[in-house]
Amino acid sequence: MTINMNFPLISVIIPTYCREEPLRGSIADVLKQDYPNYEVLVVDQTPKHEPEIEAYLEELAAASKIKWFRLNWASLPGARNYAVRRAAGEIILFIDDDVELPDGFLAAHAKNYLENPEMGAVAGRVFDRMKLGDSGGKLQIEYLPPQAMDPGIAWYYIDLVHTIKPQEVLTARGCNMSFRSEIFTKHKLRFDERFRGSAVREESDFCLRLRQTGYKIWYDPDAHLVHLGEETGGCHDISMRSLKYQLTFYHNHFLMGLKNLTATQALRLYARLFDCHVLGRPPCHKSGSPIKILTRGIFYSLGFLKALGTVIQSIWNDGQIYTHIDKQVKSI
Repeated sequence: MTINMNFPLISVIIPTYCREEPLRGSIADVLKQDYPNYEVLVVDQTPKHEPEIEAYLEELAAASKIKWFRLNWASLPGARNYAVRRAAGEIILFIDDDVELPDGFLAAHAKNYLENPEMGAVAGRVFDRMKLGDSGGKLQIEYLPPQAMDPGIAWYYIDLVHTIKPQEVLTARGCNMSFRSEIFTKHKLRFDERFRGSAVREESDFCLRLRQTGYKIWYDPDAHLVHLGEETGGCHDISMRSLKYQLTFYHNHFLMGLKNLTATQALRLYARLFDCHVLGRPPCHKSGSPIKILTRGIFYSLGFLKALGTVIQSIWNDGQIYTHIDKQVKSI
């Protein structure tokens, strides 16, 4: 496909797991975009769709409106990597399978790359349905505080829901983020498939490594969408309320810190993680019940030990299990 330099080819990647109507709505919103140069890659890890959704996807794939990939494993970072290896675009744009897109969404992402060669990634604004409900949509932030660029504590100051001014940021949200393709080709970055469960912090880990290339991440509130925040699905195979989710939640936070932060930064992150998610203090506002605090503390401790084990194991195993499976299949 010939790329028009005024409209660089955008590869829109939608990883999905056990979503039905929200997935159909997300794809439909992409296909309604008036941007003239894009492709849609759906990385589908759903074991079995409802008949009408199956028929919808088959029809779109047969008409070459989407590239539909069926996989028999569930990993969000694995799905991202799988699609990147098959994407043709100059811009790689990731959205979730439960979003609503306005007109001009693709163009809003593309213009940032045309205007500023220093930008390696664009973080779009996310109108999170649940968070907007809490604030009534009235809270507005012009510029994030300096703490939002400090990787030790930034995660408690970054607000890509209510921020209204364009600015450099530390990370993006996985449901609305795009990258120059050379991040993956020239710099060989990949999403770390050791981030488990719903892969909390996998995009944070990736963005911290991206910034080491010298590229910047730019937040553009014009590149906005609505994230529906469905309870289940979304390319992970466990419920957010399960014990397994709790363990992987802490594992992923500790893994991000062990991989990317200095000792001082990591200690600050882990202290805030304990204060907020274990003790339940603001902004988490969790139950102060001694039993629940003790339970969360146990998962916090186990998560650290598992993350430490993951880092030690990386000496002989890079953890990119799904990438290796894919490469083995392609080589046959």
